[in-house]
Amino acid sequence: MIGAEGQQLGVKTPREALELAVEQGLDLVEVAPNANPPVCRIMDYGKYKYQQSKKAQETKKKRAQTYVVIKEVKLRPLTEDHDLQVKIRNVKKFLANRNKTKISLQFRGREMTHLDLGRKMMDRIVDEIKEVGLIEKEPTLEGRFMTMIVAPKG
Repeated sequence: MIGAEGQQLGVKTPREALELAVEQGLDLVEVAPNANPPVCRIMDYGKYKYQQSKKAQETKKKRAQTYVVIKEVKLRPLTEDHDLQVKIRNVKKFLANRNKTKISLQFRGREMTHLDLGRKMMDRIVDEIKEVGLIEKEPTLEGRFMTMIVAPKG
């Protein structure tokens, strides 16, 4: 048996242990039922349950903070200037919210022969967002998509 402050009280009968717990106004909790003899502890069970729930809540909160969200912005090589500015504004907004952003440039049909247009567009995007983002993955061509991943600064 273990006391309220963690001290060893020795082997007691269940009746003696329960009487000790009632005298102190606390609960008798079995902490190791498979031990021989079983180990019991005198404690405030309500307070113990409250502390356990707080610990679980804290670990859940920490886990949520490490969760990474990747937002995606899709473009085409012939996207006009104004539309491109809207997309860049969205990328900046995502980065301001601490989200990683994937920028995808899709080529269709004969656009594959003009990969230089896609590269120029990606370079322009990099120039526009260099104050708020870091290039995590340089623009690479994967099939018909040129993709780049940008992470928020700091």
